[in-house]
Amino acid sequence: MNKTYQHWARRFLAALLALLLLCAGTVYFVDPCLYYRMPSRWQPVFFNERYQAAGMARNVPADTVILGTSMAANYRASWAETYYHTPSVRITIPDGYFSEFTQVMNQLFRRTPPKRILFALDLNILIRDDRGVTGAMPAYLYNRNPLDDVKYLLNKDSLYYSLYTLMENRRGHGQTLDEGFTWDRTSVWGRYETLRTYDRPAVSAEQTPEDAYLPFTQENLAVMGTWFQEHPETKFEIFFSPYSILFWDRTIRRGELDARFAALELACETLTGYDNVRLHAPLFAENMVTNLDNYCDYVHHSGEAGEWVLGNLAGENFLLKAENVKTVLADWRDFVVHYDYDALWDQEFWDRWYEEHDEPPGWYEG
Repeated sequence: MNKTYQHWARRFLAALLALLLLCAGTVYFVDPCLYYRMPSRWQPVFFNERYQAAGMARNVPADTVILGTSMAANYRASWAETYYHTPSVRITIPDGYFSEFTQVMNQLFRRTPPKRILFALDLNILIRDDRGVTGAMPAYLYNRNPLDDVKYLLNKDSLYYSLYTLMENRRGHGQTLDEGFTWDRTSVWGRYETLRTYDRPAVSAEQTPEDAYLPFTQENLAVMGTWFQEHPETKFEIFFSPYSILFWDRTIRRGELDARFAALELACETLTGYDNVRLHAPLFAENMVTNLDNYCDYVHHSGEAGEWVLGNLAGENFLLKAENVKTVLADWRDFVVHYDYDALWDQEFWDRWYEEHDEPPGWYEG
């Protein structure tokens, strides 16, 4: 009985070990997260930014890196190559926190340090703290410890995406690095769509205190400061993502204008103080942000608009300097305070709305 049991146990363990080796071997061979290499026999299939950003940062040679939240998702690295004449890559972390971007930064600088990083500074993430961060970022793909790679190699999701990658390539559905994680070609863009999807808030009876966002802004700027100080050889081109004019309507109606501008002023004064940082403000590009045909909602702009932004960054057309920050902010504040937001909902909008609806939008009180 004992010998039979021992024989069965050995066969079971051998079969289990063979299964685990098969799983690990398949994941290592296909490498769906691009962790060990960029594929040469097939095209990658993009499925999760937080998992695949580690491999892209590690294995895509690039002198220029575009980094940001979903606000930068529809930028193309090829545009950066055109404007900056260097190999480039785009890496995005949707709704990313600064601690998550730091993990990407650390991975980038473990290989040959990039010469330039274009960081899309999303105002909404600048003014929040890190308490909302989750475990969505797989730390084992970003640290230096090779032993915990087992969490990647012996992972049912890794195995699934390995098989999925092979199947998608067999169907001819692989993706290029330039188009990975972009979504502008499947979205509806334009003035009507932007207004239709905007849930206009009621006017708040209370104003957010001017200093409400400053502690979180200071914390996030301090994190950014470590990037600049630890990598003085790299040029950081920081630019405020260009939200549409509806963002400012939302800000004013929610009573957040003073607090937002206080955070902006702190950020501008801080970021213009570093030798290896240049700060750009397409957020204040009047002709772009007031043209709602560039948007699909109140913050996200199209890929075509993103190409225009990159071209203007390279041309230094949005450049902010310490000596002009206060003037630029004061002028923009005056512009958004006096903008005629109600006129955005013109007769053309209402004619189209009532072709599709029997009732006005839920926020409408007219």
